[in-house]
Amino acid sequence: MCAALWGVLNSIFSPIVFSITHLPLLCDLIGFTVLTVAAWWIRKTGAITAIGLIATIINFTLNPQALTFLGFTAAAFVFDLISSIVGFNVFFKKAANTITMAIVISTLSAAVAGFIIGSFFMAGPALSLWGGVAGWAGLHAVGGVIGGTIGATLVAALNSRKITINSQMIHEQKKSLSSDDSVNESPSIF
Repeated sequence: MCAALWGVLNSIFSPIVFSITHLPLLCDLIGFTVLTVAAWWIRKTGAITAIGLIATIINFTLNPQALTFLGFTAAAFVFDLISSIVGFNVFFKKAANTITMAIVISTLSAAVAGFIIGSFFMAGPALSLWGGVAGWAGLHAVGGVIGGTIGATLVAALNSRKITINSQMIHEQKKSLSSDDSVNESPSIF
């Protein structure tokens, strides 16, 4: 579902926004918001890479000339690799960890996408407007910051609503409920 969301939204809306602004921000915003929420939901190594591959297939099906999406395929792999190295339990342990890691991982991954796109798929005159490949990677990194921030905000909202994932929240809720019961069962002094 995450891959379909990313692939469809990117293939429909990103070209429109890019043609108006000439900035690669919406593709990063969509991609890294989806990847952050998916990483929180699934928490398994390889899942984000699979989402990137499926989103690439969907994107090419809807927009066959959009070879630039291959940069995001690589970025999904980088996102997955860094998330796995950090550890999903560390990534999502506290809200501060989630915000920090989502922004850092999304920014690095987006910069990789920008570097690949700038190196292999962008015309020289377009790159010169933005400072070459490094400038293009920097623009994508800004989009990664935005996407990581939105993704972390959505994760915080889902956590605050006690949405369960992989039965982890269920265990936390049971602990919370059992500690509440012990407080309620304490003898009253009156």
